[in-house]
Amino acid sequence: MNGETDLQKLLASMTPWLDPEVYVFVTLPPGAVLPEGEEPVMRFIEREGTTLILAESQAKAAGLAETFRCRMITLDVHSSLEAVGFLAAITTRLAAAGMGVNPVSAFYHDHMFVPAERAEEALAILRALAGESGG
Repeated sequence: MNGETDLQKLLASMTPWLDPEVYVFVTLPPGAVLPEGEEPVMRFIEREGTTLILAESQAKAAGLAETFRCRMITLDVHSSLEAVGFLAAITTRLAAAGMGVNPVSAFYHDHMFVPAERAEEALAILRALAGESGG
């Protein structure tokens, strides 16, 4: 099942929803083992170490140094991994509001990690973008 590639259809049909959880980014040094019981929503291995995005409560319980308190907005449209311009349109709109965002693309959906204190504002911006695009 391939996702949508048409930018206008993606923007018009995305239904952003805000996860109630507060997440944080943490990093583990190369070769470090993930603390038992941790269930990150993302794990990415780089030369310098492993980045995790996990619930703030899990990071605190494991005593992990954390950064970027954020909330996850899922764009509920099945975008193709080969779609062109979808994330650019979204991140440009959030940047225009002075908001940093860390996007993560998975097979079915794209997820935006936005500052926790601005999550509702980000959600409103994304809903407005979908409406302007015909959604």
